[in-house]
Amino acid sequence: MTKKLFAVMLLSLTLAACEPATTENNSNTNSNAKPPATSTPAPAAPSPETSAALKPQVKAGDKVKIMVKGSPVDATVVSVDEKSGKVTVKVQGEKEEKTIAITDIVKQ
Repeated sequence: MTKKLFAVMLLSLTLAACEPATTENNSNTNSNAKPPATSTPAPAAPSPETSAALKPQVKAGDKVKIMVKGSPVDATVVSVDEKSGKVTVKVQGEKEEKTIAITDIVKQ
């Protein structure tokens, strides 16, 4: 019984010694560290003015540039889905259409 009690006590002390120390008394911490900032709740939905400014305004038939394999390529807008933020474009010289994010296009 005494051996079991001693083993449990030794185990608990070992675990307590392995726990990280608090940062208040740690001499290895950065002295320029800032205290944690209180977080403010983010707005539930961005305002329409903000999101409209970030997305290029395009419509079917507009000439745009998209990135294909790291280089800009001319394309024509086939359709726009504002709800999902996707644009279907037809790249010049290709037969198939591509659907890309509306933020990935540059209006010419």
